[in-house]
Amino acid sequence: MTGASEKKITPKAIIGFMGHLFLHPFVLFVNARTVDWPVAWILFGLFIPVVVGTRILVYKKNPDLIEERASYKDSGNVKSWDKILVPLAAFIFPVIIFFIAGQDKYFHWTNSIPLWAQIAAIIIAFLGLLISSWAMLENRFFSTMVRIQNDRGHTVCDSGPYKMTRHPGYTGGILYYLMTPLVLDSLWAFIPAGLATAFIIIRTAMEDKTLRLELAGYEEYTRKTRYRLLPGIW
Repeated sequence: MTGASEKKITPKAIIGFMGHLFLHPFVLFVNARTVDWPVAWILFGLFIPVVVGTRILVYKKNPDLIEERASYKDSGNVKSWDKILVPLAAFIFPVIIFFIAGQDKYFHWTNSIPLWAQIAAIIIAFLGLLISSWAMLENRFFSTMVRIQNDRGHTVCDSGPYKMTRHPGYTGGILYYLMTPLVLDSLWAFIPAGLATAFIIIRTAMEDKTLRLELAGYEEYTRKTRYRLLPGIW
């Protein structure tokens, strides 16, 4: 299914996207007081191309989704509770992860995570990025905010990763957030990473409830795909 109409990406949307893309490395390296951090460059060397590449592919496949995500502040029918959860789960605590990791690097609070664990964490974090990207490419209703997109002909997505979990984008995000402290050798960064994960889980539960009540066909979909985030667990 393609977008109902092709919409243009505004300069404001591009600037916002670029700002979000480079915010994490900026916060990390400023607080670390150094750019001599190979493992951090590896992490961002994976993150940035995947995010940019995914957006390019989404724009080619579903250009209206890019507009939907870029103009989420102006969207109607957004759940009031999501206006609180999104900043916490997707912006504030993720930024704090990199703030604390940078401080940890500078003050040498941790320095105890072995190289093999960092390498394993990089692989899992990259897997999380790929899962989230796959979900966005598969689901043309992958909006920034929780809302029933009646204006876009909202329907249930039950293909690709949505055959395994009902919210694979969140699954991927959790993997990335939880692995980042290991990659950056910062045990203290697990505090904001854990809080970001907690708010994602809360958001998952509330979004799932909303979709069950308001999106036609979603209740039937839950009977085929039983788990929200982790197959066999929840």
